[in-house]
Amino acid sequence: MPGDYYETLGVKRDASEGDIKSAYRKLARKYHPDRNPGDKQAEAKFKEVQEAYDVLSDKAKRANYDRFGTAEPGAGFRGGRGGQRGQTFHWGGGGPGGFQEMDPAAASELFRNLFGEGGGTEDLGDLFGQRGRGRRTRRAEAPEVEREVTIPFMTAALGGSVNLNVDGRELSVKIPAGVAEGQALRLQGQAPGGGNLKLVLRIQPHPYFRREGKDVILEVPLALPEAVLGTKVDVPTLDGTRLTVKIPPGASSGSRLRLRGKGIGGGDQYIEVKVQVPAPKDDRSRELIEEFARLNPQNPRAGLW
Repeated sequence: MPGDYYETLGVKRDASEGDIKSAYRKLARKYHPDRNPGDKQAEAKFKEVQEAYDVLSDKAKRANYDRFGTAEPGAGFRGGRGGQRGQTFHWGGGGPGGFQEMDPAAASELFRNLFGEGGGTEDLGDLFGQRGRGRRTRRAEAPEVEREVTIPFMTAALGGSVNLNVDGRELSVKIPAGVAEGQALRLQGQAPGGGNLKLVLRIQPHPYFRREGKDVILEVPLALPEAVLGTKVDVPTLDGTRLTVKIPPGASSGSRLRLRGKGIGGGDQYIEVKVQVPAPKDDRSRELIEEFARLNPQNPRAGLW
């Protein structure tokens, strides 16, 4: 059986709430385990002080104690197993005595008494379970950080890993095949503070390929005789192989030939003809061109305007 709670706190039986709190605060500071590491007597005394305050600071418990000599069932350090609060707060003492149990309301009050009303105690009710039963206190999520990064054309087309410098940090990032200009990749927890890092992709231009969606365009220059008479040219593809393409006679600038399935992710590669026309170097060259024009008349602007 516990001793007299009023004697434990050193107050009279008609003490006010303020007197009880003041006495408790003084004794709690004196006997707190953090100030008396390894002192079993101080730890026991602190437990008695806490139990006494837990009863006398609660009007209903104090009334029962004054009337019957005992508080409501499950109060004080035995609380949390049948009392009204239904939860206990566990704290570790300074010595090897193990953990103690404390009613959440009392634990909150203890922190306020020891460290004042401020000092980061605004959310103690949530911490010890007094407010929002069944609700978890959520950590504020670190904000997402967005950065633009530039990757090679071939890596965007075929995929692969690239080393990127982001805010002075070297990151190895796996790029999926077929990513497009402006597409974003999110790296979980890679931003400062543990947030997500959003990488907005910019794609470097290629020396001779250009992209239209999943299709790849390769511009192929042709000399005038090649365009007129037709020819065969060897062209590169994305996978590094070279293919021989037959250019039909009469190919015009802008006309396209398709290499099926040689694009990005099932797209196609197109050979786009670009005819390079020289100026006549002498009278004989001019005569030949004029004769050719007479023999092969054409009006390329017919019906346009």
